[in-house]
Parts: sequence; structure tokens; C-alpha cells
Amino acid sequence: MDNRFSDIINLIQQARSNAIRAVNTELINLYWNVGAYIKQKLSIADWGD
Repeated sequence: MDNRFSDIINLIQQARSNAIRAVNTELINLYWNVGAYIKQKLSIADWGD
């Protein structure tokens, strides 16, 4: 690859890595919140609900 574009390629790769980390963080938050919601619903539910 042409060395003139290596800085641009690095910027793109860094942005992709940042985006992947942000998405993973949001997915972890989603799963945590879904688990907390289910736990809360189960704790107030009657047997067999």
C-alpha cells in the first residue's frame, strides 16, 4: 500500500476499533438491564406466573 495513505488508514482503523468498543459497551449495558428487569419481575411474581 502507498505510504502516503498510511496515516489515513490508521485513522480509519482507530475509528473502527472505537466504534466496535462503543457497540460492545452498549450491548453489555443492554444485557445487564434485561437481566435486571427479568430478576425484578421474577422477584415480585407469584409461583407459576
